Amino acid sequence: MPAFARQRTEARMYRLASVDSSGRLRDRSIIGAMGWEPGASLDIRQGGGVIAVRRDPQRVFTVTGQGHLLLPSAVRHWCGLSAGDRVLLTADPAANLLVVYPPMALDEMIAQAERAVLGGDPT
Repeated sequence: MPAFARQRTEARMYRLASVDSSGRLRDRSIIGAMGWEPGASLDIRQGGGVIAVRRDPQRVFTVTGQGHLLLPSAVRHWCGLSAGDRVLLTADPAANLLVVYPPMALDEMIAQAERAVLGGDPT
């Protein structure tokens, strides 16, 4: 059975969100789905062009008072994010994991999928 035809079993949530000039992500629904209230301490890490966020009471990053995720400027810089960019957010509440996929990461994932389907360079 093709991968896309399987029944979905994970409880992941997906959203698109804009990054504002301060680094806030404009979608608060995904933060609510994670069960993270304003002031919740977070661990924010960047690697491989994506940003991983987990609740961690030992960390200094927090959900804003308005319930937004605020990405630190260094993380935005490493991922090439600018104000107005749209990102893909994937939330897995059971794993306490929110992943932010910037446009460059999405471009690479899509190019890899196209190469797999087309058998080489998609251009």
